[in-house]
Amino acid sequence: MSAPDLKRAAAERAIPLVEDGMRLGIGTGSTAAAFIALLGERVRAGLSVTGVPTSEATRLACEREGIPLATLEELPELDLTIDGADEVDGNLRLIKGGGAALLREKIVAVASRRMVVIADAGKRVETLGAFPLPVEVNLFGIGATLRAVEAAVAQSGCAGEIVRRHDASGATLLTDGGHAILDLRLGRIPDPEALSARLWAVPGVVEHGLFLGIADAAILAAADGEAAAVSVLGRL
Repeated sequence: MSAPDLKRAAAERAIPLVEDGMRLGIGTGSTAAAFIALLGERVRAGLSVTGVPTSEATRLACEREGIPLATLEELPELDLTIDGADEVDGNLRLIKGGGAALLREKIVAVASRRMVVIADAGKRVETLGAFPLPVEVNLFGIGATLRAVEAAVAQSGCAGEIVRRHDASGATLLTDGGHAILDLRLGRIPDPEALSARLWAVPGVVEHGLFLGIADAAILAAADGEAAAVSVLGRL
């Protein structure tokens, strides 16, 4: 099966979790896009939900599907968030932010009673870190922040290259909140909690892509011949 087929299979397993009347956090990325398409079908068939998008790209996709939307100011407490992940380990610790929406994704996820991750099974890892860890930083003093992040990484027992993310034109990529992203290419993160705490101690850090103790379950789709085998980590 192709990667899009696996993403759709994971999204299909998540769709029954959405109940009529729910306040729903809606994630960002290619797997979340598959979920949005399926959710749009259900909304057009009569399902009543209100979504809170985690990015401007997600907002536009939901509007195209006719999914009613609100903001967290209007709905500060959500029932469920469905989102993708760049990596997930056996303890449901995640790396997110490949789509540069980590700040809003974390705000929405923490505002939800439950968060369920949907992904292809290739995102399941034994140790986080093969995927570059995004760190969202303020543009002011970014050079000093970079040096402080380097120190935090070293003090956490990690090593690797730290690079500023750029867009297709070669300019510094800016998030929806107007911040830059540093990608930490560490290879492995032996103690995610320690790294998280040290990153939070850096004043210029706005958010990082370690989602620890946030996800309740992960739906993972793997190829099984011409079909998809869907497994669940945690409890739906």
